[in-house]
Amino acid sequence: MRITTAALQALRVSFETRYNEAYQAATPLWNRVATEVPSTTKENTYGWLLKMLRMREWLGERVFQNLAEASYTIQNRNFEATVAVDRNDIQDDNLGIYNMQFDQMGQAARMYPDDLVFSLLRNGENSLCFDGQNFFDTDHPVSTVDSSLGVYSNYATSRALTTANYEATRAEMMAFRGDDGQPLEVMPNLLVVPPQLEGTARRILNADFVAGGDTNIWRGSADLLVVPKLASQPTAWYLLDVSRPIRPLVFQNRQSPEFIAKDDPTDDNVFMRRQFVYGVDARGNAGFTLPFLAYKCVG
Repeated sequence: MRITTAALQALRVSFETRYNEAYQAATPLWNRVATEVPSTTKENTYGWLLKMLRMREWLGERVFQNLAEASYTIQNRNFEATVAVDRNDIQDDNLGIYNMQFDQMGQAARMYPDDLVFSLLRNGENSLCFDGQNFFDTDHPVSTVDSSLGVYSNYATSRALTTANYEATRAEMMAFRGDDGQPLEVMPNLLVVPPQLEGTARRILNADFVAGGDTNIWRGSADLLVVPKLASQPTAWYLLDVSRPIRPLVFQNRQSPEFIAKDDPTDDNVFMRRQFVYGVDARGNAGFTLPFLAYKCVG
């Protein structure tokens, strides 16, 4: 192929089309457990995490439920993926080898929030959240101001995924109370498991009957999400309340993935290295919200 402006433009369109098709075909899972929060600066501070908004009987003047102060800040990070196409391969019409790379680039760009969100979920017992505790912990303060209100747990070890443990964990979450003494009205509706626990989870949530022939009273009590990225912890399972506008995690999106080409023959990368460069970059990060919306159990 003779390298001309028209040829390079056609090549860019071809590569970007492959990228876009793969991007659209990918099916991310992060939005099942996380809320997307737009970001317009280098970081977001989540003051609202300390204040649960409730309706109250209007007696006298309104009570202003302002944002509480919090130090939980999520800083945006930079992400990229780059493919360099050798000038000789363009001249020799040897471009088929690059198609799969642009397919992979599109899929990776669509799925990168999955890496952030599920890495956090997997390591939540070692990652701090807004109350100064690890997100999954045994002693979250009910109030960050009044320690006399006690603590609650959203983390358990030696608790394998069984029907009895599913029932107990569900009941424990639904009994959580806020700093005003009122139930937080947690309604666990998503069971998240690694591939190794898929069969057990399906029997708990989908089977009509249990061993012995009794009716499975937990059938349909929650949706099931199987996440391959959690496979490194084969006995860990998670029960989440994702029924609210606020989910247990956030994906903070500063800049959605953008496809960029440096394919001018006068670019330094072409002159110095014989490479036409195509890439995608994005900005964002993930973080935690309210610990009582999620519970991690390890068998």
